[in-house]
Amino acid sequence: QEHLKESGGGSVEPGDSLKLSCAASGRPVTIFAVAWFRQAPGKEREFVAYIIRSDGDLYVSNSMKDRFSISKDNARNTYYLQMTSLKADDTAIYYCAATDSYGDWHASAAKEEGYNYWGQGTQVTVSS
Repeated sequence: QEHLKESGGGSVEPGDSLKLSCAASGRPVTIFAVAWFRQAPGKEREFVAYIIRSDGDLYVSNSMKDRFSISKDNARNTYYLQMTSLKADDTAIYYCAATDSYGDWHASAAKEEGYNYWGQGTQVTVSS
């Protein structure tokens, strides 16, 4: 059983940067991949990025790759989402998700169904 805890959210102004953290506990070494999703008010949950724990292979959504990056620190069992040039449209609850199953994961890598562990989320608000 994995436990994920997000942190680093807050209220910022347009153009600011934020770095979100996702701390994994339980059996973190069994994690295969971690992803970030976000859900804006009144909208469906949206994929942001994923990273594979073992080799660092990663992917960031095309719409965000110029401003967002994902990284990891295996020694700390922590995963990060660096966000720059934040816009009002980035306002959302940001969720960390993980999977310990890799059999057919690639087909669902950018979908909620690809992950079986979820954090509680951290709020990011971008406004002037």
